[in-house]
Amino acid sequence: MGKNAVKLTLAISDYDHVRDLTSGVVPVEGVQLQALDLQVEEIFYRFLKFREFDVCELSFAKYVSLVSQPDCDVTAIPVFPSRVFRQSSFYVRQDGPTSIEEIRGLRVGIPEWAQTASVYSRGYLVETVGIPLTEIQWVQAGVNDPGRVEKVKLRIPDGVYYRSEPNKSLNDMLLSGEIDAMMSAHAPQSIEAGDPRVRRILPDYQQAEWEYWQQTKIFPIMHVVAVKKSVLEGNPWIAMNLMKAFEEAKRRSIERLFDVTASRFPLPWSRVFAGRISELFGSDGYWPYGVEPNRVTLSSFLRFSYDQGVTHKPLEVEDLFPAGVQSSFKV
Repeated sequence: MGKNAVKLTLAISDYDHVRDLTSGVVPVEGVQLQALDLQVEEIFYRFLKFREFDVCELSFAKYVSLVSQPDCDVTAIPVFPSRVFRQSSFYVRQDGPTSIEEIRGLRVGIPEWAQTASVYSRGYLVETVGIPLTEIQWVQAGVNDPGRVEKVKLRIPDGVYYRSEPNKSLNDMLLSGEIDAMMSAHAPQSIEAGDPRVRRILPDYQQAEWEYWQQTKIFPIMHVVAVKKSVLEGNPWIAMNLMKAFEEAKRRSIERLFDVTASRFPLPWSRVFAGRISELFGSDGYWPYGVEPNRVTLSSFLRFSYDQGVTHKPLEVEDLFPAGVQSSFKV
């Protein structure tokens, strides 16, 4: 690394598809990178509140909310380290609704209105299931512990019932009957403990998620890689060099999946299952980076976010990333 390399801190979770970058096996040209392996909740909090890192993994919902507000000091590159379908995130008591349609008119708990998973789940309810936001009573609280609060400014739509319960948890309120259902990216404690009083509304959620993808071509993006705008001032080339390094690290991770000499993951038939992903999803199954391969998901999320009041004005996909990284490229 040259003596004139730009020094940057990167905070990101320890995913296999970024490990070759964070370990230094894949360098970022012109950059001396100090990588920090932290839990996502800590990364989000420290960056949103204090801007402690130059580059970091960030909640997609928090990011688009910031972009929609004046004087945003953050941008991002179209690298998406976490993607998860969210039909698995609906929980009820054992005696509760047996279908998604039955939560119409009920009290539904959420960890945060501006949680990315919640945005996708509400988008699914509105556009696929057909339940308007106004026909659910929304209750915000921590999943297992009290005290969770919203981290960005909201614009709750007219007619939507929303209240916070800072001194309660969703898990306890579900068990006590104070809410009828909850949506959460992280399973409630009762589910993790095997409590028979709580279950998923959709036990065969994988089939529901597959059908959702076939119908919409939305493969939910949970996190983006955010960059402080001050980092790119005078050094706009950093954005593309970061992008190329992330792309190469992911390519190496996928290559490991198909290693025929030795299994790199502690799963039987991992190579077989990896091959099935391409049969089912095509190239979309290996989490493509960039704008065009993800335009349907990106534009759908922006629509959900504005309709739900997470963003304060309508945004276009092109508003999210520096112009220099919006064109397709091959490493």
